[in-house]
Amino acid sequence: MSKVKTAITPTRADNYPEWYQQVIRAADLAENSPVRGCMVIKPWGYSLWENIQRTLDGMFKATGHRNAYFPLFIPVSFLEKEAEHVEGFAKECAVITHHRLEAGPDGGLVPAGKLEEPLVVRPTSETIIGAMFSKWVESYRDLPLLINQWANVVRWEMRTRMFLRTTEFLWQEGHTVHATEAEAREETMRMLEVYADFAENSMGMPVIRGEKTASERFPGAVDTYTIEAMMQDRKALQAGTSHFLGQNFSRASDIKFLDDSGQQVHAWTTSWGVSTRLIGGLLMTHADDDGLVLPPRLAPAHVVIMPITFKADDPDAVMNYCQKLADDLRVVPYYGRSIEVEIDDRDMRGGDKVWSWIKKGIPIRLEVGPRDIAQDSVFMGRRDQGPKDKASVPRGELVETIGDVLDDIQDTLLERARAMRREHTRVIDSREEFEEFFRAPVGGDGPTAIHGGFALAHWSGDHEVETQVNDELGVTIRCIPLEPVDGIDDAGTCPFSGQPSPKRVVWAKAY
Repeated sequence: MSKVKTAITPTRADNYPEWYQQVIRAADLAENSPVRGCMVIKPWGYSLWENIQRTLDGMFKATGHRNAYFPLFIPVSFLEKEAEHVEGFAKECAVITHHRLEAGPDGGLVPAGKLEEPLVVRPTSETIIGAMFSKWVESYRDLPLLINQWANVVRWEMRTRMFLRTTEFLWQEGHTVHATEAEAREETMRMLEVYADFAENSMGMPVIRGEKTASERFPGAVDTYTIEAMMQDRKALQAGTSHFLGQNFSRASDIKFLDDSGQQVHAWTTSWGVSTRLIGGLLMTHADDDGLVLPPRLAPAHVVIMPITFKADDPDAVMNYCQKLADDLRVVPYYGRSIEVEIDDRDMRGGDKVWSWIKKGIPIRLEVGPRDIAQDSVFMGRRDQGPKDKASVPRGELVETIGDVLDDIQDTLLERARAMRREHTRVIDSREEFEEFFRAPVGGDGPTAIHGGFALAHWSGDHEVETQVNDELGVTIRCIPLEPVDGIDDAGTCPFSGQPSPKRVVWAKAY
């Protein structure tokens, strides 16, 4: 067990899964709901999601997409139209069979009005949106059709973990229709790049762009592309996916149009999405044993000002100074919004107040007392530094440089995450080294197990190899990289089958 006193117990090293839950609790992000597998997202956590949503929504609209909304309920017959799609989601569907409740013989409520056709609570919307697209698309002049939806979905999960895998979660799903295969493929890759840009430049979370193997594709897709990130326990997190659907769903939903030669042809479609899973990824990328650490560009608030009045001769003067400082900071622009400031004037011990904000991950903490006011300065702490690493900063300098300080925190978090991934990414050429890399330590694959990291190893394309490695080690191919990882890009031999391999792929344990 760790002997260093920390705000979060257990620590990451002691019990990573429980540490994750405790960070969520300490930061007041969310809590479990009375409905099994669902969560209540609390204001601090929901503000974080709103900032994710706001930033991505702007990026989507900048690439020509518009928002719409489609029904939560999908007729079962719609899912049956695309065989791979229904097979992929069948076990996760929540199904509605009745539409009213009546009093039962024992006084309880029982379902009464049976539906003519069962309805599925939206697990994803390709089929219901496809039904509408088939009405909206008639001519090549209607294309491309670029639609995004912000919504909730339900997938009946057996094992849940807040933000990472819940029965109900929030997400966006983009759905587009194109006249040609080339245009649809271009859209698929454009949106993958939007996700990668957001992950790295807004979340401070480095990702590997890659293609999923056939066994890992979205059900019904021709090709699935992904961004994969390494968490601090060295497991991979699939942080976003973009799917080239070919004509599979347009045939299932009868999305046809007259092309420029007057021929009626099936359209080409795509879909792509990210979810509240990003909050879990952000936490596991940056948080430490003292709590949440927030990248400034997404933080619900950038600065907290804590007035120190218990020894002040004139407490009102301290409060007035803090309010004026907050007003001056709030007019400073920062990445599409103004600096957001909290003034914490709660009647509680100063140390407890400071630690509450450390655990919530706010980027900058300012303490202001009579001595600071006399020097026209503030006492500043940064969340990317240790709790005791605080320094006096002239008030004018703080206001003038606050954006630069926040950017320095943002850059520091991204570089730390990149360094962590580089440290735990290994080029592997033998089966023995591969197995050693991923074997759990003595004691089994429990909370203290080390998960290796990312292995860059060759693969011949044999699905049986994927299945065997997953069954024996719990390791999967996270992606076939679209570009060299750490500059490594070479042909070789698959260490499992002995067959030729055109390039290395990323293997890892994953969430």
